[in-house]
Amino acid sequence: MVTAVTKGIQVSVEVTYQAEFSNPHQHHYVFTYKVTIANKSKQTFQLLRRRWEIYDAAEAPKIVEGMGVVGQQPVLEPGESHTYVSGCNLKSGLGKMKGVFTMEKLFDGKLIDVSIPEFQMIANIFHN
Repeated sequence: MVTAVTKGIQVSVEVTYQAEFSNPHQHHYVFTYKVTIANKSKQTFQLLRRRWEIYDAAEAPKIVEGMGVVGQQPVLEPGESHTYVSGCNLKSGLGKMKGVFTMEKLFDGKLIDVSIPEFQMIANIFHN
């Protein structure tokens, strides 16, 4: 698991290689990642947008942007957290991701960019 804290917002990511959904012979590797966003600040924030940078050893880097996360724009009061699971397909068994959440401080409407820490995706293709 990797973790980063930006202005009191803690983002932790745990990645899992999904061997049962992958097919290395067809260059198809599936990974899931669990993201936990914890508000350690004294302000209330709402997650508005996400921006991911996806690196695959077999392809050019990709940028994925959009509103919210898995269809949600959670509001986090001080001390609250939000966890979601998503996935990524790679053509190689080796890649990494990192990104930014844009969050709004509900008290004054100010936007902040919260770092999503870089994490590696490495397929365990030598499993039993």
